[in-house]
Amino acid sequence: MARSLVIKVTAGMESPERCNQAFTVAAAALASGVPVSLWLTGESAWFALPGRAKEFTLPHAAQLGDLLDAVLATGKVTLCTQCAARRDITVDDVIEGVRIAGASTFVEEILGEGVQALVY
Repeated sequence: MARSLVIKVTAGMESPERCNQAFTVAAAALASGVPVSLWLTGESAWFALPGRAKEFTLPHAAQLGDLLDAVLATGKVTLCTQCAARRDITVDDVIEGVRIAGASTFVEEILGEGVQALVY
């Protein structure tokens, strides 16, 4: 069975290098043919909203909006249920292709056979 990658990103604009690294690793893995599930939690939850990733900039780094688009095109992007609720984000607010799911779904994903989980 092929390995897959679940990446949980907790950082947002307050920790730009850590945040960008998570999206970069997700896009690089997908480009290498590795299935990826990217979880937006904590302050990264804001990137589930249209246009927010395009506002993020970090010198000498790929544009976050482009990285998110790459993950949406061939991977899965999930917004944490509790993180969304704390920010009053609903399913009607998020970018097309972003699902909202909770801890039980995250646990199910990371306990799958051949799964590697990373947290940023």
